[in-house]
Amino acid sequence: MVSRVIPVEPFDLVVFGGTGDLAQRKIIPGLYRRFWAGQIPADSNIIGAARSELDDAGFQDLARAAIAEFVAKDKHDKKVIEAFLARLSYVAIDAKGKGGWDALKAKMRDGVVKAFYFSVAPSLFGDLAERLHAHKIADANSRIVVEKPFGRDLESARALNAVLAKHFDEAQIYRIDHYLGKETVQNLMAVRFANILFEPLWKSEYIDHVQITVAETVSVDGRGAYYDKSGAMRDMVQNHMMQLLCLIAMEPPYHFDPDAVRDEKLKVIRALDPVKPEDIVRGQYLAGNEQGGYVEHSEDPTSKTESYIALKVNISNWRWKGTPFYLRTGKRLRARASEIAITFREPPHSIFDDAEGWRENVLVIRLQPNEGMNLMVMIKEPGPGGMRLTQVPLDMSFAEALGEEGADIPDAYERLIMDVIRGNQTLFMRGDEVEAAWAWTDPIIQGWEKRGDKPKGYDAGSSGPEDALMLMHRDGRRWREIRE
Repeated sequence: MVSRVIPVEPFDLVVFGGTGDLAQRKIIPGLYRRFWAGQIPADSNIIGAARSELDDAGFQDLARAAIAEFVAKDKHDKKVIEAFLARLSYVAIDAKGKGGWDALKAKMRDGVVKAFYFSVAPSLFGDLAERLHAHKIADANSRIVVEKPFGRDLESARALNAVLAKHFDEAQIYRIDHYLGKETVQNLMAVRFANILFEPLWKSEYIDHVQITVAETVSVDGRGAYYDKSGAMRDMVQNHMMQLLCLIAMEPPYHFDPDAVRDEKLKVIRALDPVKPEDIVRGQYLAGNEQGGYVEHSEDPTSKTESYIALKVNISNWRWKGTPFYLRTGKRLRARASEIAITFREPPHSIFDDAEGWRENVLVIRLQPNEGMNLMVMIKEPGPGGMRLTQVPLDMSFAEALGEEGADIPDAYERLIMDVIRGNQTLFMRGDEVEAAWAWTDPIIQGWEKRGDKPKGYDAGSSGPEDALMLMHRDGRRWREIRE
């Protein structure tokens, strides 16, 4: 297959926090890869803005090092790198003061798309928004990109939305969640709504349960003080996993339109039942393999913050009543793996004697690593001796199925930044969606805080606390094995 790369319009993109970790690991390398692919016009400008006193050459040196470290060697073309770096400039700026704003304004052009990436702490969002307007740098056609966390509870999320709304319309605000930029996540909608094969079965009558797993092998060492203020519920469930749940559970939108899609996701969030205490399992990883445990990394021996959480979630609507969604995520687990597994119900009657050989049909959507899908189906086991059943996968790795195009799937940040330039908000969260997610999440957190619940310890390199296994076992189900 021939890859179709459609160039975007010329743009000026300002990356506030341009010298920071996210900019150097993801944003700058992602922009370079899109430039290398021919998607970014040569007359576009990328402007770094931060407190550091750098000149253009200094910022370009940082970008060159970022490309060397975070971009695959097969894309290291000296001429392309130099052409890309020539599009980069820098402004030392004071987010809370006057310094640098006139210099930034002088770099901005009329007649091109203007985008501003807030790769900074949320406490600076209001200051940046205010100064962009006070200095007449942003206009009615400008766009801003804001990183999570979008608050840490409903009250702070509302305050953050209100701050942004003072200076930008909702149509100009792009709340970025990199999970929504993954190829497989977007394919959830294609699989459901572009194939008559699945959509008629996509309901509680045919689906027994859904598992969503986001497992990480890394610890919180080095960012323990930050993580201890959030935990797995705030860090992963309220945003990333909530979005995955919405894409699985949403009704078909009337059109593939940003607000139509987000309207349907919002309906799912509002239909979520409160979660019972017995349907929540929280855990903390213990020390192991010569590494410290969570309490050592958080530097708080009394910490009750969870590095692991598993939930049983129910949706009260006609499509999903009676089909539970099981969510789990954690640090220092057995393998790095993110997947969605849709398990279908048993056939109403089996004509085969080999009942023990029967297994459920399962559609597995792999987000990482090795993005792709497989459908577990029953077939006859080869050979003589009667009708013995066995389960086999109909497997599709994107890299293998799509050839060279699949092997060069854009990174989530690449895709999402290009969507910002195009003005496409489909894969970005709307303000009311964020607030609805917090309205569901807050009572869960407040409940365990009021009860004084402590997370269960689990061994580093395991699949999580034993109690999480019981969460499934009592329903006659079991978690899928965590593996790469």
